[in-house]
Amino acid sequence: MKIAVLDGQGAGLGQSIIKKIRQELPQNTSIIAIGTNTFATSKMVRAGANIGISGEQGFCAFCHRESIDGIIAPIGMIQPGSIHGEVTRRIAHTFSDLTCQKYLLPMHHKQVMIPCTGKIPIKELIQAVIEDLKQKSRESPC
Repeated sequence: MKIAVLDGQGAGLGQSIIKKIRQELPQNTSIIAIGTNTFATSKMVRAGANIGISGEQGFCAFCHRESIDGIIAPIGMIQPGSIHGEVTRRIAHTFSDLTCQKYLLPMHHKQVMIPCTGKIPIKELIQAVIEDLKQKSRESPC
């Protein structure tokens, strides 16, 4: 199973997700850390990703040449200009065009409300993603 984790800024979310994947999914799970900047990428690689890819060009090139089973990202990945401007139109468009399973995590922000998610801790949302990935890895013949 090949899972990409996309994050930006300091990659706190990405690091948490990668550590959780390493703890709970089979060891042969391949994790690709995709950072909107090199700092985020290096932090996710240190957290346990197999490889790291940085920036718009790296992300878009990777998505056009590689096949992945799933991608996990904060919900801002679908909005150009989000994550303090790190998400470009090209990143958002490439993300939207992916045919794999997409896991979007709603990040709590005082100006954005996603109904029914406001009181759910991010750890529970990450665990829901992990449980779905576990199920998919059991169903996958590889």
